[in-house]
Amino acid sequence: MATFVAFLRGMNLGQRRIPNDELCACFERMGFAGATAFMASGNVIFSADTADESALRETIERGLRTELDYEVPSFLRAVDEIERIADHAPFTERELGATQGRVQVGLLHAAPSAAARAAVLAHATADDRLAIDGRDLYWLPRAGISTSDLDLTAIGDDLGGIAVRTHRTIQRLRARVAGA
Repeated sequence: MATFVAFLRGMNLGQRRIPNDELCACFERMGFAGATAFMASGNVIFSADTADESALRETIERGLRTELDYEVPSFLRAVDEIERIADHAPFTERELGATQGRVQVGLLHAAPSAAARAAVLAHATADDRLAIDGRDLYWLPRAGISTSDLDLTAIGDDLGGIAVRTHRTIQRLRARVAGA
């Protein structure tokens, strides 16, 4: 069995609330093993009989649409990818020291094309630094993300969807899935 983390976009926002135990039960009903929620923001660790990420994502999105009666975009990463993301440091110590913001990771379905990559990186400013590594976008805002002028909607459109978590959340997830 392969272990994955599902990053679910738009969970526990506004009227869309689901307790972690109910979310994990949804994953179990979809046929996944060992579903465990991490934090209350739509991160689910689970095991599957297949490593076919496209099939897994389709099953998850269809299952959650049926269970919750709304769309839940899902972004998957295998354990080794979680480790790579947690270790990746696209910004220099100087860049990190010049900000009060936290590094954010935008999880994508696929690595962007050269044109999409260029379009997204064109959004970078001195206040919002961006880097792309494979199918992950790294964002270093100068201050909190709520005060940023970065247009995440446009970036998500350019990239075919995006789920954002802090780099620290990914690092904490790595500790949880280590040895999985």
